[in-house]
Amino acid sequence: MRPAAGEVLHFSEDPNIQVFRPHVAKPAQESTAYVWAVGADRAPDYWFPRQCPRAMAWVGPSTTPEDQARILGAGSDTRVHAVEYGWLDTMRTVELYAYRLPAAPFSLSDAAFVATTEVRPLGPPERVGDLFELHAEAGIQLRVLNRLHDFWAETIASTLEWSGIRMRNARP
Repeated sequence: MRPAAGEVLHFSEDPNIQVFRPHVAKPAQESTAYVWAVGADRAPDYWFPRQCPRAMAWVGPSTTPEDQARILGAGSDTRVHAVEYGWLDTMRTVELYAYRLPAAPFSLSDAAFVATTEVRPLGPPERVGDLFELHAEAGIQLRVLNRLHDFWAETIASTLEWSGIRMRNARP
């Protein structure tokens, strides 16, 4: 589930959004209201239930072979996502939808695309489907851990690229 050329995606558990209106995200460090979306490279970060904490790591230009082997594992893995066992049932049963949005009103801000005007989807939302299968088809290793924080601490201290979403919802 990735955007086509000229598109960005917004993932939601709500299949009835007609118009995306700018809002200030709760954890935002600025007060500007945005509509948020992602491009093809960051779409996998959102193949999860909305509130599910997840830690993600991938090979970047500065990644050392040692960090790649230590954190991602031996072999050719270039990306890993990790969640906690407590989220497995939700990952199996969530109905997640992808909205295709026109890329034109969006600009890149850090790793996301943002728009400051209302945006209408290009069509009805598409059901994302089986999140485990989606990860497998994309070649993304999906780990299930007792706690995310140990993996997170090791990842952010490494030379890997990384992202954590909803980490405040992870077990302490």
